[in-house]
Amino acid sequence: MRKILLIGISTFALGAAAMAYADQQSRTPKAETYKMLELFGDVLATVEDQYVVPVDDKKLIQAAIDGMLTSLDPHSGYLDSENFDEMRDQTRGEYGGLGLVVQSEDGAVKVVSPMDGTPAGRAGILAGDYITAIDGQSVVGLPLDAAVKQMRGPIGTSITLTVAREKQNPFSVKLNREIINVKSVTAKVEGDYGYIRLSGFDEKTGEETRAAIKDLKTKIPNMKGMVLDLRNNPGGLVDQAVEVASAFLDGGEVVSQRGRDARDIERYNARAGGDMLNGLPLVVVINNGSASASEIVAGALKDRRRAEVIGLTSFGKGSVQTVIPLRGGMDGALKLTTARYFTPSGQSIQKTGIAPDLEVASSKEEAERVADANLQFSEASFRNALDADVGKSRREAHAPTEIPPEGYDSKKDDFQLARALDVLRTGSVEAAVRLKPAKTYAMATPAFMVGAAASATPAATTNAGAATTAKPVAPSKVAPADEIKPAAPTKK
Repeated sequence: MRKILLIGISTFALGAAAMAYADQQSRTPKAETYKMLELFGDVLATVEDQYVVPVDDKKLIQAAIDGMLTSLDPHSGYLDSENFDEMRDQTRGEYGGLGLVVQSEDGAVKVVSPMDGTPAGRAGILAGDYITAIDGQSVVGLPLDAAVKQMRGPIGTSITLTVAREKQNPFSVKLNREIINVKSVTAKVEGDYGYIRLSGFDEKTGEETRAAIKDLKTKIPNMKGMVLDLRNNPGGLVDQAVEVASAFLDGGEVVSQRGRDARDIERYNARAGGDMLNGLPLVVVINNGSASASEIVAGALKDRRRAEVIGLTSFGKGSVQTVIPLRGGMDGALKLTTARYFTPSGQSIQKTGIAPDLEVASSKEEAERVADANLQFSEASFRNALDADVGKSRREAHAPTEIPPEGYDSKKDDFQLARALDVLRTGSVEAAVRLKPAKTYAMATPAFMVGAAASATPAATTNAGAATTAKPVAPSKVAPADEIKPAAPTKK
């Protein structure tokens, strides 16, 4: 694969030589490809001669390469040498910026996830927000890497982002750039239970997770269980996802990846004897900002019946990107989708995500977003997202099972964490639903339907959009419908 890619790039650069070579190869199966390369050379020459202002050939060709790759799926692309260096800094866990994970969607910059403890996270920027302008200048239609460069800058300098959010007027947020020291693992004591939060998967995450577990076991000698929080975790390195899963599993498969050839299957296994909790109960919390490596961990622990999963269906980013340096990185690198991920039970993560055992919204507002088809944000939202490859589709907009009670302060308290602890204390999702029932969310009834419903079933009317206190039925378990992997010589 690498050889073919390098030949193609070299042909772009050669220009006229490509045209001559195309003539020589006109009778080969690749004739149409070389004909199109000749067309590319003609277009480039025309732009050089006739565009209204002088052009930079290098930038044009880089943009063409990036356009070719981004047309394949949202996660493939071309990294110039500067962006390649920045990507390596991020996976090492330290860089300067605002703390946003973003993705391009239809020419707009969309937030995948804010990072914990960063300027963006503290400012309340949410997954699904759109960044429409930076310092008053529109970034709509701007290449994603160009918008990201604008968001980065000297430490301590300020930047103003214009944010578009569904059902709200656009608003501006002023932030100060900081060194983003990504501490991917934090932990705390919750009574007799441990709590570990993973905000990402960088080169240190597996080691930091094991250290956090050891520290919690020291602080809680008679620990009864643990919560693993993967909410708004955008993913990272595959090998670190395997390392984290290994801290809770005693050997066995964590994830498999499958390429174009059905026989091309690579399996990743947990270390034998790796479960540091020795079988203690474990609950994983996810939401629609949990993507990629975090879905690998949640899917493995759920499929292996090592943990129960609560929260909201995850993002659904189940594809593998291999980073292929060009000339040792001097010409940048390709970030190319080369495989899909599958959980131990053979379920594809791509587009469908990991469905929780107990669906819990953190607030009524979040429940409204899940119930509204116009507010859905996941891998399936991207027009050219790779298919799941197993004939499954993501669950459509629906009313989440549980929401906080009336008067609950979701900014101060964490309802999803509270429900995770309920599951640990009662012993299972089913027991928590039975012994500690929570309010359920009732979707608002359209105004034109209220009168008809009232006349048809007068004894069964309820307040539209209100939370009910009826004892919920345990939800049925729904089968789950940018990981970075280095190029082969340095084998996520």
